[in-house]
Amino acid sequence: MKIGKYEVFTIETGYVSLDGGAMFGVVPKTLWERTNPADERNRIQLALRTMVIKDEQRTILVDAGIGYKMNDKLSDIYNVDHSVHSLKSGLADKGITPEDITDVIVTHLHFDHVGGAVYYDRDELKLTFPNAVYHVQGEQWYWANNPTDKDRASYMPENFKPIADAGRLVELDGPGEIFPGIEMLVMYGHTAGMQLPKISDGKTTLLYCADLIPTASHIPLPFIMAYDNNPLITLEEKKRILPQVVKENWILVFEHDPFRAAGTVEKTEKGYRLKEEIDL
Repeated sequence: MKIGKYEVFTIETGYVSLDGGAMFGVVPKTLWERTNPADERNRIQLALRTMVIKDEQRTILVDAGIGYKMNDKLSDIYNVDHSVHSLKSGLADKGITPEDITDVIVTHLHFDHVGGAVYYDRDELKLTFPNAVYHVQGEQWYWANNPTDKDRASYMPENFKPIADAGRLVELDGPGEIFPGIEMLVMYGHTAGMQLPKISDGKTTLLYCADLIPTASHIPLPFIMAYDNNPLITLEEKKRILPQVVKENWILVFEHDPFRAAGTVEKTEKGYRLKEEIDL
């Protein structure tokens, strides 16, 4: 897809499975299982979908998937699956090498969003994208290094501390444009300082939703993850954004939807829902 001077496309990097109840919070299983069937361990399959924004000067990667550093126990718990897709092969299919990446926009530092940014070379941690600058909200960086008991397990220091150690970290201070036509929206419901890249040329607008709306099934207002630190703030953020999404026909990219990469939204008598699937 072309938006202004940028070529924008998604990269499939694999799958992970998380507890369906945790993914949908107060919504009963009888409702969410219609669209997201659970396995025998009550887990639903989720995509690990990243995005590339490319022009003549920059090749920007948004998030980096889960990576390959998890031990066997955690890989089993989360059902990590790279049998079909991986970050490296997905980029290679588009003619992109890790060295080509100039910038990585990290929406937040949970293990399934930044794990692929760092890898083990024998016993040494190295950056997957050695020439890139990694853009993270300063509030999120602080939170990741000072997590609460509720979300401590989501932050694995080996995934992000090597970025700072290598001098490749840029801490952003709130919302705003970081490159022409690329703006960060900053959210606080899921975790403090989660940033959503919005790309717009005045005609077409695309929003990478990260964990504000992780799948198309999470478009309805009450469908909010139990993983969110502040679900009522998430609710207010959705109430603020979705009317504009509908009015201006934004394209939403769903980072974790295993069935569809992107889509538009409509409002009906029953609330907000997916309007049209878009291949991206």
